[in-house]
Amino acid sequence: MTPDTPTTEPETASAEDLRKLLSSVRYVLWDLDGPICELFAGHSAAKIASELVSLLGPGEQFKLLPMEERLSKDPHGMLAAISRRRPEADLIVKLEEWLTGEELKAVDSALETPHAEDVIQAWAGQGVQLAVSTNNSARAATAYLAAKGLDRFFPHVYGRTRDLRLMKPHPNSLSLALDAMSADLSEALMLGDAPTDYEAARTAGVPFLGYACDPLKVQAFRKAGVEPSRMVRSLEEVWDVLR
Repeated sequence: MTPDTPTTEPETASAEDLRKLLSSVRYVLWDLDGPICELFAGHSAAKIASELVSLLGPGEQFKLLPMEERLSKDPHGMLAAISRRRPEADLIVKLEEWLTGEELKAVDSALETPHAEDVIQAWAGQGVQLAVSTNNSARAATAYLAAKGLDRFFPHVYGRTRDLRLMKPHPNSLSLALDAMSADLSEALMLGDAPTDYEAARTAGVPFLGYACDPLKVQAFRKAGVEPSRMVRSLEEVWDVLR
């Protein structure tokens, strides 16, 4: 290689990066939708978001959601935005409960993330404690885990509460899980697929590994400040190191 030869920075972690990161891990916090499953694979999140807007009625839609947010395909972000502008308990309770019902419907058609179960079983076999910290309803997360026979690996599941200010990037669900496991932060890891997961982990003081299954997620993580050595494109990379 000459001084003029361009170098290409790796987009994601090498096997050595992962070995260093995972060698001391004894507690893992999993996001649900992404790392464990594609929750809305058969029950579209975009459709749910559109129906959520319809629940508001024409007048409320324009007051509570600017055009860009009304067109969003992210019902969680939409619900959080509504909560910031109209925090009245009755409205938020109604919308949050409705969204929980839609998430529960989605469980039946959710798709398991490739190699998620392999990684879960590998960590559990090594005595690593596992928990779920998600912006989905804990009821939906528990229902999915039970349907797949994975609930025995996750005694601690923390999800969205009706205080939507506590959704990630707030670290509340992470802190609850860490406390429940009496976890040493230096031996913990957050595995998530969104910058909000990274922000929550950083605030909680927990190392982070990003599941970036496509180039857009890689780009979003990089923009948020996640180093390439803290991203994987597939959980098979994690499984290869654990086994």
